[in-house]
Amino acid sequence: MSSVHDDQSVQAIALPANQPQQFYRGGTNIAALRGGGDDREFGPEDWVASTTTRFGQAESGLSRLPDGRWLRDAVREAPEQWLGTEHVAAFGDSTALLVKLLDAGQRLPVHCHPSDTFAQQHLGSRFGKTEAWIVVGTSGPNPVVHLGFREDVAPEVVERWVSTQDSSAMLGSLNEIPVRPGDTVHVPAGTPHAIGEGVFIVELQQPTDFSVTLEWQGFLSDAESAFLGMDQRTALETLNHSGFDDTVLASLIKHTADQDSGRVELLAEDAAPFFRADRLHGSVELAPSFGVLIVLEGNGKLRSDNGSDLDLRRGSTVVVPHAAGAAQLEGDLTAVHCRPPSAGSRR
Repeated sequence: MSSVHDDQSVQAIALPANQPQQFYRGGTNIAALRGGGDDREFGPEDWVASTTTRFGQAESGLSRLPDGRWLRDAVREAPEQWLGTEHVAAFGDSTALLVKLLDAGQRLPVHCHPSDTFAQQHLGSRFGKTEAWIVVGTSGPNPVVHLGFREDVAPEVVERWVSTQDSSAMLGSLNEIPVRPGDTVHVPAGTPHAIGEGVFIVELQQPTDFSVTLEWQGFLSDAESAFLGMDQRTALETLNHSGFDDTVLASLIKHTADQDSGRVELLAEDAAPFFRADRLHGSVELAPSFGVLIVLEGNGKLRSDNGSDLDLRRGSTVVVPHAAGAAQLEGDLTAVHCRPPSAGSRR
């Protein structure tokens, strides 16, 4: 093996933008964060340190390392260096994590994602797609997200809405939640949801691109692409029809804007079996782990215990291998640190 390969699996690496084309508008806030001029109309998602491809694609969505390899292939070549022994024992050579910047330049359609069980049965995947949103910016008069049905909805009612593409009924059935920077939302698999125009998030997901798009008309070209190649009735089996009352919503949503300690745990407790995220500010120690850093403000350095330093600035997106060891964040900066679940946290 070449020394370049060895080096890249033991030190933190800054990565460029990775914006596979999507069906909806956005991207201006990603460009502004990164300080570049690429504000393409249909570049609303930046897949950071991604080892996941877009559904049905061979390479689109993957992140490339500076040496030219896909990160996915580098992890497969040296999983214990990248991920750590305990992680590999629990999850194999999967990072068990997909991180995105998502800039909604328009409202997204009502959709949901399959559970692990459904994905195993119907999609040949160990992972479904539970996700979480960390709101890092908002614009416009009414930045909102839509999460879960307000009341229980019978399966036949949902099927009728989807068959007739009754957008107003689908959107109107969901809880509408105003959001501001610092808010976080845990989105369990099966939850119907939509992200409103003007909401800019760091999104953590299980490492798949599985979406069941209930409201596809006006967004996707046809119904076939809305249901992951399944028939409508089968695809909708993964949907959670239960109403989310205030107690349920309170268990999924956190408000962290007023917390200003060096390390702030961002996500609801129920997210822990799927991923972890902290907001870091100033000088903070990082334990050895595969992780993704997204710098929201300021400048500084990431010093690894192997002696390597990486300069950081607003807009930096960084992949950190487990083999980089313990690290120290230094400087006047604010970053989101995303990690896979701990090896013992899955059910």
